[in-house]
Amino acid sequence: MISATLPSEFTRYLRTETFGGVVLVMAAAAALIWVNSPAAESYTALRDAELGPDLLHLRLTVGTWAQDGLLAVFFFVAGLELKRELVIGELSTRDKAVLPVLAAVGGVITPALICLAVGWGSPGFEKAWSIPMATDIAFALGVLALVGSRIPSSARVFLLALAVVDDLIAIAVIAVVFSHGIQVAPLAVATVGCAAYTYAQHRRITTALFYLPVAIVVWIAVLNSGVHATVAGVALGLLTRVRTDPGEAVAPAGRLAHRIQPVSAAICVPVFALFAAGVSVNADALSRLGGDRIALGIALGLLVGKPIGIFGTSLCAIRFGIAAKPSGLRHRDLLAVCILGGIGFTVSLLLADLSLDQADAATAKAAVLLSSLGASLLGAAALIRRGRRMP
Repeated sequence: MISATLPSEFTRYLRTETFGGVVLVMAAAAALIWVNSPAAESYTALRDAELGPDLLHLRLTVGTWAQDGLLAVFFFVAGLELKRELVIGELSTRDKAVLPVLAAVGGVITPALICLAVGWGSPGFEKAWSIPMATDIAFALGVLALVGSRIPSSARVFLLALAVVDDLIAIAVIAVVFSHGIQVAPLAVATVGCAAYTYAQHRRITTALFYLPVAIVVWIAVLNSGVHATVAGVALGLLTRVRTDPGEAVAPAGRLAHRIQPVSAAICVPVFALFAAGVSVNADALSRLGGDRIALGIALGLLVGKPIGIFGTSLCAIRFGIAAKPSGLRHRDLLAVCILGGIGFTVSLLLADLSLDQADAATAKAAVLLSSLGASLLGAAALIRRGRRMP
């Protein structure tokens, strides 16, 4: 029963993420137009407006609510997908997992080293190396769906598995590198909340009246613990059951993904992008971009480091017999997919905010946006050329 549901679940995931990629680009474009228009002050005023009670440090700016609150939903869905892939999906066996895991590691280390080397000595370089690590799965799958209709389906599976591992590494970096002043009491509350969530999953409790309050408590506790609040979403996603019981049509992870993923793709991530992608692209900003070594490191990391890291590691793993090449996938297909790996968007924008102060983060975000656009165009061109050469 489980294997029979996987193709439909995978297809649903692709469709939702493809739609999400389109909405994500539209939100980022709206942010850029808004910030570079005469109404720029209204954008800043809205982003910096404070909402919420002072209790439990919940009085946050709109931009922070989008970053810490809405992205927690996105990371919850990522956690669900990661758990499914690890237990019953493309990462559940060694034969399936080796290539995308190695490719993801190569695709994380190479751009990080390039960014670190180029930006060495610049203010904030100690953490800015993390910015070009992540691949935006919604954006990348959106491009692949639009122009890669003739590429083998194994390419989509490889890209999805690669992005899942990529997300896991990015999550680990956020949890370790960007945690500060860990507070034991809130962390203990979060741990108890996660334990209650796990117990409820074990007892097959299904009512949202239990899970929603527990999720809110865990998120607030993590927010106040010094660990980045999005980690709460990942933790709960990983604790959700993915195997079906006898007579059960869909496991809880599948039900939750079906309900929440469209909200994440259509609302949570685009709203975050709206408030994260608002950077000035006037002549002065572009001149700063050209002379900023961290921005240059980000651009080289995404446009050069990502494809080289992913493709080079994959090629070595295949040629040395460590992993098998996905069925029907030629080397040029793999290269085109690896170029799409250079599309860093959602998590890269988040890491820019976490790594740098506001002024430097704006320059880094501009580099992310321009590099992601470049990677999407190069990847699309490679896919189109491949399609034309097909017999």
